[in-house]
Amino acid sequence: MGNPAINTHPFSPSNFTTSTKKFITFTTMAISPIPMLFVLLIASVNLCTCFRYSSILGECTPSGYLPGKTGNCNREHDSDCCKAGKMYPQYRCSPPLTRHTRATMTINSFAKGGDGGGPSECDNKYHSDDELVVALSTGWYNHGTRCLKNIRINANGNSVLAKVVDECDSVHGCDSDHDFQPPCPNNIVDASPAVWKALGISGSDVGDYDITWSDE
Repeated sequence: MGNPAINTHPFSPSNFTTSTKKFITFTTMAISPIPMLFVLLIASVNLCTCFRYSSILGECTPSGYLPGKTGNCNREHDSDCCKAGKMYPQYRCSPPLTRHTRATMTINSFAKGGDGGGPSECDNKYHSDDELVVALSTGWYNHGTRCLKNIRINANGNSVLAKVVDECDSVHGCDSDHDFQPPCPNNIVDASPAVWKALGISGSDVGDYDITWSDE
């Protein structure tokens, strides 16, 4: 009886070339569940990271800081005057708008010689303390798109319409054009005395007051 028959089937591993064996090994690893799970895990981590960065980028954070300079600051309405050397945050954005956007209302005189500094940005005019007018932080002012339009302010159980005439500059300040006051925070509705009166707010409550506002 001769030697046992040698397996000469064309698909026998013994007949594969080295290149073929490497290809089979690579293909097996590629479809193996363990590497696939690893790839899915990496993709999941990257996806979560993208969403986290998007959230961070969506926040309104300072665009820089302005060094303070002192000058002839009008302290009417207890204005906050710049201090030399102090660094003030600058904002080119404001919180997103809703149907009832939360804000801080401050008091400001838009009259000539008042603590509002120069004439109003929207019409290059001064406005008496009896007018229902406001200034908005830079982001909400939005390059003047709300100029001379009314917004509705809600506070103290009351509501009033007031006209936007100026920007409460959240980027520039500490100079004569801004009465040597620092840049505004990014959530300010700076209102004339008439607005405060119409809302029934007086006495020690005048200053910083929580309100909501919306476009009319």
